[in-house]
Amino acid sequence: MAASKKEQFDKEDIELAEFAKALSHPARVAIIKTLAKKNECVCGEIVEVLPLAQATVSQHLSELKKAGLIQGRVEGQNSCYCLDQKTFDKFIKAFSKFSEKIKSCDCR
Repeated sequence: MAASKKEQFDKEDIELAEFAKALSHPARVAIIKTLAKKNECVCGEIVEVLPLAQATVSQHLSELKKAGLIQGRVEGQNSCYCLDQKTFDKFIKAFSKFSEKIKSCDCR
């Protein structure tokens, strides 16, 4: 198995790439949009708005949670999820900084 060279990159670049990876599926974007509309959302409600099986939605929720973009907790038989606004703001700031660097490049 090849060794990862990810640690040789800037911390900011690694973090932005991890956020981008977490958002790299349209289902995850839809989940973020759904959660943004509410303060909190039960997993079953998310499944109702997506054309995916509950197990698939759970996998996508897990990836978003691993990236820190959402928080989740178990309440009885339900899992409740919401955006982690602090981490989401960190992502927006990182992406904005990246975007400004790209805009300032004379790549014509």
